[in-house]
Amino acid sequence: MPARRVTAAASIALAALASLLAVNAARADGPAISTPGTPTVVANQPHQLTLSWAPSAWVDESGAEQPINYEVQVPLGPNTYRFLGSTTDTTITLTDLAPGTTYRIAVAARALGGYSDTSPPTTVRTAVGRATVSYLNLDWAPTNNQIQYVLRVTNTGTGPLDLSTVQVRYHLRFEGGNTSLVPNCDWAALGCDRIRQTVQFSIPPGAPSVLSTPAPPYPAPGTPVPGWVELTFTHGTLTPGQSTGPIQLRHHRHNWSTIDERDDPSWLAATGQWTSNDRITLDVDGVREFGDTYS
Repeated sequence: MPARRVTAAASIALAALASLLAVNAARADGPAISTPGTPTVVANQPHQLTLSWAPSAWVDESGAEQPINYEVQVPLGPNTYRFLGSTTDTTITLTDLAPGTTYRIAVAARALGGYSDTSPPTTVRTAVGRATVSYLNLDWAPTNNQIQYVLRVTNTGTGPLDLSTVQVRYHLRFEGGNTSLVPNCDWAALGCDRIRQTVQFSIPPGAPSVLSTPAPPYPAPGTPVPGWVELTFTHGTLTPGQSTGPIQLRHHRHNWSTIDERDDPSWLAATGQWTSNDRITLDVDGVREFGDTYS
């Protein structure tokens, strides 16, 4: 009896595998699952976004017994995306998105026996958190020797905002690994003496070392280094709806060499207008309240 049970189980498994292979072979010229519907917003709150979409279906009945899993993602480029979550339902609540930030979100269906095309994306701006950042680019030439812009922090919460708990980061890339940068505050409505700026960076991982050869330069010459200018406040309180007023900032290299701003995550082309730049991030007490450099 035990031997017969094992043989029967093996036969069932082989039959299932053969069925899946047949499904894939029959559908080698296209997706086996229909495209999910465009996601729609059901609820939008700070730090929480609920989406729903029309379900997918198998193109024919050969894979109908296989459960369909939905992957929620942000398309970043050809065959490149940021994974946000997955579910076997046609609705999902995402809790790890930054408030006040624009996302292009799409859904794709996956199963053991096939896949779907990715749905058309929907663009949604998540609800704002306790504070936001407005941005005005003063530099119409993004390849000169200075970075010049104005920021303004606004309390969008329901209670007072202690500025000493606020941390704003302007994200950039140091070309050629040159992390030299001098931050300046040219003028601020609340006074430059109440503002602190620090330059920080994160060196990308180096190449694998080989014991028989000398270690390569680290980072490799020409490698862009991601970094940011971090802005904090010594003191002050904003009431709900109140802002800091303009904070005019300017940065340059120690040797005043050329800076190319066009690949900086927080850079937006100058328009002469204030904008809500969600590639500038703002944290309050260590909690992200605005912006996401990976949206």
